[in-house]
Amino acid sequence: MTEDQQSDINHRIEALRSEHRALDDELQNLAHDPLTDDLQMQRLKKRKLFLKDSINHLESKLLPDMRA
Repeated sequence: MTEDQQSDINHRIEALRSEHRALDDELQNLAHDPLTDDLQMQRLKKRKLFLKDSINHLESKLLPDMRA
């Protein structure tokens, strides 16, 4: 993997982490609102989980193959 590719992956990871933190903040704010829509909360939680999985997938691409 070239340095440019690694840099691109690192930038993507940071963007995903930023969105993940923003969703975390939004979920915490909604948890204190008694009028919160449960369906909206579920969608945000699923999006947050998707982001976490995407981050883990990209991070695994940066690790060398240990089987080699």
